Amino acid sequence: MSQSYNRGTVEDFGRWREFTAGMWAWIFHKFTGWVLVGYLFTHIAVLSTSVGVDPASAQAGTDLYTSTLSGLESLLIVRFLEVGLLAVAVFHILNGIRLLMVDLGVGLESQDKSFYASLVLTGAIVVASVPTFLGGKLL
Repeated sequence: MSQSYNRGTVEDFGRWREFTAGMWAWIFHKFTGWVLVGYLFTHIAVLSTSVGVDPASAQAGTDLYTSTLSGLESLLIVRFLEVGLLAVAVFHILNGIRLLMVDLGVGLESQDKSFYASLVLTGAIVVASVPTFLGGKLL
């Protein structure tokens, strides 16, 4: 049978200091998962609105899809959002692999270290990719 214990009140926001690395990993994994789901719906919405024939762009020799994507890529805020999306996706992937290994019984005793390693690796990958995402021609 499960044991019950006093978890405190929900309004006790000071409890976040008691969180362990595993709790933060769980929170970040859920958060990044919902961000990725939100991005997927936004991506589908943008793609579905950019498919079609625009008479003005057809006469100019460019299609609506290409002009929409090039218009979005020319905005600096979109490039920063892409860096953020990369950070979210990389962390979600690395933490997912970490969770899979823990579920398989590999590295059970070093879960905290593997969580911090996934954070550091995510940061290194994102920082290394910033010149690629932010480089190029802007409006």
